[in-house]
Amino acid sequence: MPKEISKWDPFREFSLLRTEMDRLFDSMLGRYPRERIEGLWTPLLDLEETKDSVIARVELPGMKKEDIKISVVNNVLTISGERRHQTEEKGKTYYRIERSYGKFQRAIELPSEVIADKAKASYKDGILELVMPKSEKAKEKEIAIEVT
Repeated sequence: MPKEISKWDPFREFSLLRTEMDRLFDSMLGRYPRERIEGLWTPLLDLEETKDSVIARVELPGMKKEDIKISVVNNVLTISGERRHQTEEKGKTYYRIERSYGKFQRAIELPSEVIADKAKASYKDGILELVMPKSEKAKEKEIAIEVT
């Protein structure tokens, strides 16, 4: 399958860099995550590479699978969606609301080229797991040594 060509968007790259830098400084300084303050949130993600695949596990508690969108374009995995807030009932007083609601988008460059058409996604106990097989050219090849 030929690789799709898309126009490079430097502003998108700067936006992703800023988001990651903000997250880094917030965690180092013990600050309350900016995503929650601004009404946006970013799900936490683990990315693992094995011999044959790239595996992403994303924390999306309280979401319905219908509200999650996944795509891989130009070796960038993008997960987006919306977690909706339950309607507030009259007569209730909230002292704290710490859970994040609203739209999110998480984009991350994959460490190896994958075959997006053969990716498998599962969602259980609030964890989205994506298993994306590596393309043949991305798989590690062992070279035999000849004895002469």
